[in-house]
Amino acid sequence: MSGLSEGEAKEFHKLFVTSFMVFTAIAVAAHVLAWMWRPWLPGVNGYGMIETAQSLAQSVMG
Repeated sequence: MSGLSEGEAKEFHKLFVTSFMVFTAIAVAAHVLAWMWRPWLPGVNGYGMIETAQSLAQSVMG
């Protein structure tokens, strides 16, 4: 149906699955790093903690 022999189809499938797993691993790592950098859900005080840290950094720098 696809024009590939059974061996070629298995080889393509193996490459496709491997590529998908590598892509998924990279995406998971990127999401974990983004979460560590800036959580998507605010804490108890909302995003006020981030604003406090930014104002502190600006006062130290300026």
